[in-house]
Amino acid sequence: MRIFQVQGSQASESSQLPEQLPAQGFVWISCARPAFETAQSDIQALLQKWCGMALVDLHVSDLLNPQLPSTFDSTSQYDLLVFRRLARSAPQAEPAPPHKTVRTLIKHSGPSILRRIDTSPVGFAVFDRVLLTVHPSDCVVRDAYASRLLAADPVGARGGVPTSPADMMLRIVSQMVDGFLELRRELSHQLDHWQTELLSPRSRFNNWGALLEARLSLHQLDEICEDQRASMQEWIDALATWPSAANAPDALERELLRVRSRDVLEHIERVVSHVHRLEHNAEAAVQMHFSAQGHRTNDIMRTLTALTAIFLPLNLIAGIFGMNFEFIPFLHLQNGFWWALGAMVTIAALLGALFWRKRYLARTGSP
Repeated sequence: MRIFQVQGSQASESSQLPEQLPAQGFVWISCARPAFETAQSDIQALLQKWCGMALVDLHVSDLLNPQLPSTFDSTSQYDLLVFRRLARSAPQAEPAPPHKTVRTLIKHSGPSILRRIDTSPVGFAVFDRVLLTVHPSDCVVRDAYASRLLAADPVGARGGVPTSPADMMLRIVSQMVDGFLELRRELSHQLDHWQTELLSPRSRFNNWGALLEARLSLHQLDEICEDQRASMQEWIDALATWPSAANAPDALERELLRVRSRDVLEHIERVVSHVHRLEHNAEAAVQMHFSAQGHRTNDIMRTLTALTAIFLPLNLIAGIFGMNFEFIPFLHLQNGFWWALGAMVTIAALLGALFWRKRYLARTGSP
């Protein structure tokens, strides 16, 4: 568990939960899921004391659920957002049930980059002056954002330090989404490598099981991103129902929240578009592979047919002179064999030249 106090342009970290909220600013309580389960009663008591309302039981269950999809809910005192992260998994990831989990499906998929994408949920309980986050034990995004928060430049207070719990929540969610955008190039390169292998005539691609798992993993990512987009859209709709700001600074802060929320939603839509494009590329590569295989098969059959057509007249000549008749022209000539052999070679050469000119024997496939 890590506790941060944000006051104005300053952010500090403490080792214990404070008894009182600071005079200005807000408190960020960041818990790993096992730590939240252990300290649940203490956190609930402080939330009741600080905010006048603790988390309801259903929301506590949602925060403790490691397989919950992205969702949004609100009460009169706080908003709850559960957002599945798309980021590189740490070497030691939080264990998850092996049955019917998205992480299990992605972990055993084809390209190594898909095996390193972690989709564990991160929960945000947003109060007026308290932000409670519940995340996996290996939440690299939380640690990275905490380091950046503590090192923020006080001169750029509004750009470096969040002004409210909702602002901090949106910054963390934006960093989580941007983490997947940074993986796009590597993921595209690995799938492009498979496309090249599928279309290479010298390659004997037999890794169909891994390719199928990769397509299933991309489909799972598509569903996760759709849930993320739906939950973020619900947050934006809920933000529009907040009471009007009492003064100009509050109105400006509210407008910045709307802008940042729309920016996060636009990033999620970019991820959805990219996943759709990867799915289409994988499907197109498979279709092009079978099309290329059919084209190469047609080339082989055309060549074999041309060779058969060349040897048909030769078989005819050999069949005629192999008949068991006593009187056959050229049969008893001394040079009859050479005349017949020369005629067969001439016919074969003429037919071969004709078929080559018509490109029946030409190789049209690329090496």
